[in-house]
Amino acid sequence: MASAKILVVDDDPAIRNLIHRFLAKQDYHVESAEDGKGALAIFEQLNPDLVVLDVNLPDTNGYDLCGEMQARTGVFVLMLTSRTDEDDKIRGFHQGADDYLTKPFGLRELEVRVGAILKRQRPVTAAEQQCLTFNSLAIDPVRREVTLDDELVPLTALEFDLLHFLASHPGRVWRRAELIQKVWDYEYVGDQRVVDVHVGQIRKKIEKDTTQPALIQTVRGVGYKFEPPSGQLAEPEA
Repeated sequence: MASAKILVVDDDPAIRNLIHRFLAKQDYHVESAEDGKGALAIFEQLNPDLVVLDVNLPDTNGYDLCGEMQARTGVFVLMLTSRTDEDDKIRGFHQGADDYLTKPFGLRELEVRVGAILKRQRPVTAAEQQCLTFNSLAIDPVRREVTLDDELVPLTALEFDLLHFLASHPGRVWRRAELIQKVWDYEYVGDQRVVDVHVGQIRKKIEKDTTQPALIQTVRGVGYKFEPPSGQLAEPEA
């Protein structure tokens, strides 16, 4: 397999070069940029698998850049920031970020976070390739596409993973900590509201009424479950 392509965006040359050299030693193909304009130019040419993106940039902010990159390719994004406020993190997740790392951080932690995100690119098994269909909602794990009433639903990479995981276990109730472990693929240390944020984003895109969600239901005091319409099980597509 070809090595994953990673774009590092940080205006601090010491941090940018440190991350670049460290990830390159892990056999990733790494490119780097110091601002938003340079990042977008490299992004178009490289088509990276992952962007390690600083929030504070001289010509833009990482939140806007994250949203723009996500809109183009659904790329994985790991946000970097010196901010520790949970609201800043939630804002990043709202823009489609897959993970959030607060400065200062250890290189070992960076390695684990990057590896966990890129694991989501692993080839799916035959069972996992099954396209799930619930009335007008279709989830295709091979194309990583979701359609509703034959219209493409614009999900981020992490939103797709979370929806597909829940829909693959219809009726099963999952605690937030379990979803973080299964979907984020490592022991996430932080506010579990990150799950609520992503569920809320998915609901806006697939639920007819977000005030009374029918598909992804909240189980009070526990977590979430995917409830097929009228108890319907997933129908495999021919």
